[in-house]
Amino acid sequence: MSAYDVIIIGSGAGGGTLARHLAPSGKRILLLERGDWLPREPQNWSAADVFVENRYVSPDTWYDGDGKPFQPQVHYCVGGATKLYGAALYRFRKEDFGELRHHGGISPAWPISYEDMEPYYTKAEQLYQVHGARGEDPTEPPASAPYPFPAVTHEPRIAQLAEDFAAAGLHPFHAPCGVMLDEGNMPYSACVRCSTCDGFPCLVHAKSDAEVLGVRPALEHKNVTLLTNATAVKLNTDSAGSAVAEVVVERDGAQESYSADIIVVSAGAANTAKLLLSSANDKHPNGLANGSDQVGRNYMFHNSQAVLAISKEPNPTVFQKTLGVNDYYFASDAWEFPMGNIQMVGKSVAAMYRGEQPLMTKLAPTFSLDEVATHAIDFWLSTEDLPVAENRVSLDAQGNVKLAYKASNDEARDRLFKQLRSLLGHLGMHEHHLIPRWAYLENKIPVAGVAHQAGTTRFGSDPASSVLDTDCRAHEVDNLYVVDTSFFPSISAVNPALTAMANAVRVGDHLLERLGASGG
Repeated sequence: MSAYDVIIIGSGAGGGTLARHLAPSGKRILLLERGDWLPREPQNWSAADVFVENRYVSPDTWYDGDGKPFQPQVHYCVGGATKLYGAALYRFRKEDFGELRHHGGISPAWPISYEDMEPYYTKAEQLYQVHGARGEDPTEPPASAPYPFPAVTHEPRIAQLAEDFAAAGLHPFHAPCGVMLDEGNMPYSACVRCSTCDGFPCLVHAKSDAEVLGVRPALEHKNVTLLTNATAVKLNTDSAGSAVAEVVVERDGAQESYSADIIVVSAGAANTAKLLLSSANDKHPNGLANGSDQVGRNYMFHNSQAVLAISKEPNPTVFQKTLGVNDYYFASDAWEFPMGNIQMVGKSVAAMYRGEQPLMTKLAPTFSLDEVATHAIDFWLSTEDLPVAENRVSLDAQGNVKLAYKASNDEARDRLFKQLRSLLGHLGMHEHHLIPRWAYLENKIPVAGVAHQAGTTRFGSDPASSVLDTDCRAHEVDNLYVVDTSFFPSISAVNPALTAMANAVRVGDHLLERLGASGG
């Protein structure tokens, strides 16, 4: 048994950020990561290895609501999912923190306001070196500081696309990007604006991920210890059930136990729920901190679509993810309900395509796969997934993750797709031909696409309807906290990573106060 001040389970956007924030305090911190360091190797930048062979996808097996096995698109490594994310670091809109009426139902209010989170968004943007431009997006919430770095510039075809969106009456903006890029001094820039950013590991460590900007800086402090290949399997409580007494870890084929004054779980929405449910005892018979029966419920992961349009002119863009459109984010002249966010996704290449038939039968004129790639412009459409109690993580008889999920808000998703398709003729595209990228990529959506998973230990002021309080501490377990996206009561329609990072800093300030420590 080893004693620490804080144990953090998981090193991704929440856990890695928290470790860095607490590290200067001098408190003894143990960071547990079930994976290893993601290898730096030529395959980091190989579309075939990453997208076809799923080289970095972890070999988990989960089960859907009908008991059918599937392989989730999860990545267990130092830095977690941020190692392969697209580094689109959006703030939630101010209105996302209040109750919003959607066609498919209600997106509930958060127990804290945007104003409560705003200072921490600013700190997270600085920590993760976000590039952006204030004032372009009409839905942008107020900010207390400019972006720390200027927006990543559009390449010519995307600049033309932005002009075409504007000519169609919309308000395109430079998407907030977490990359370590210095366009004014490229010989000294860490980022080289390569085509292998979104969905790939960064071989040159120039992506603003939680390993590079969270874990590595934390480990510069001697009071921080990282254990890799260490899977937390159970949290044992004291005899009263009021505090976690030890974390049981499987490592190198054996079980070990560690203790700390504070236990923070940041294992991802599904695995955080699994850990709490697996930690049931006589004081917590339905799972640790689950007196409300909310652990595992309200699973969300965005009602998203990756789609491809065919440009009439070639699209030689290399770094494509620089543009966003939020004109349909809330109710608009186009529809009385919110539809969602349009942003670019990483440029597709022929090696990603899974067979000719879906393309050859749906695209006109008929192109070869190489020609499709040459003319492709790729979009990510994100519609808010609404919390539904029956969408939940539970455990089967063997303790495996069972993920029961049915999509919500489908009408909004479909309308956003049709809205973009109706604009294609104005955007220099072949009209009406907007192809779901998942039709020809091996990765299947929806249930396996868990990159934006959230909501399984929602926070709130009422212990009867939530798992955590407003400090993300479990209502029923005094020293247990959660800082991944599990705490979200709603998921908005933009990428969740920055909100997880900002919240980790917010909770970190609370923990420093509780521990009687100061930050650095």
